[in-house]
Amino acid sequence: MNSNPPTENRKQREARRRGEFPPPPEPLAVPVFDSHTHLDITVHEAGMPADNDPVEALISAAAKVGVDRLVQVGVDLDSSRWGAELAARHPSVLAAVALHPNEAPRLDDLDEALRQIEALAALPRVRGLGETGLDTFRTSEEGRAAQEQSFRAHIAIAKRYAKPLIIHDREAHQDVLRVLDEEGAPDAVVLHCFSGDADFAAECVRRGFLLSFAGTMTFKNAGYLREAAALTPPSQMLVETDAPYLTPMPYRGRPNASYLIPVTVRALAETTGQDLDTLCAAISANGERVFGPWS
Repeated sequence: MNSNPPTENRKQREARRRGEFPPPPEPLAVPVFDSHTHLDITVHEAGMPADNDPVEALISAAAKVGVDRLVQVGVDLDSSRWGAELAARHPSVLAAVALHPNEAPRLDDLDEALRQIEALAALPRVRGLGETGLDTFRTSEEGRAAQEQSFRAHIAIAKRYAKPLIIHDREAHQDVLRVLDEEGAPDAVVLHCFSGDADFAAECVRRGFLLSFAGTMTFKNAGYLREAAALTPPSQMLVETDAPYLTPMPYRGRPNASYLIPVTVRALAETTGQDLDTLCAAISANGERVFGPWS
């Protein structure tokens, strides 16, 4: 789910709920992947018809524009199981499993839920622990101890299984770094939907983390994200949708999907001064390095 979602007005909410997907962009010449998507939530929130396999339709639409691989990300036990099952049968999909930071305080038995997440993490097509992390925007003070407990447990699982940690960080930059320092970061850390400024980006880059940029970096008021992207080395950059959220401009407020990755990656190329094909190749190489081969 989104690290820094925009505030939608009524008309934007209605458009998203009606499932008015934007038109497909021009295909990419060099394929790239979506490092963070929620196919299950996209189908539900966009009200896609159940016939003709809407998940397959979303995967196919992405492939047609050069987005040939996806990381399906879990936010609770049900979505994590669903993603692991999808990845097991679909060669272009890998899964990440986790309890979202806002999910942890709601659980009656957090320890048991974490044990189930660990069992899923052992599966070969599950290639990440996420999205986990800290969110001080939606979780009250009373729930933050459970949130931090869950985050620390996910870090430990990621290290035990040598899998990347995918972090949800909403208004918790310094606390995220504090916990990672205290626990010791896994070999690969991805800041999903990077939402910090240039100073925070520089700190993450220095630590060797990967910064994943979403459609938010195209928003008019997101100059700070473009500054962060401009100083991120291509070897530490990923691109994502966080679909169905965070649709890039000029389609903000309509449902997002992986086929819109070309809009964001073109904006990244313009912001960083990188050749588009070179940037896509670098992002794909980062994905193979961090998540391993898809097939």
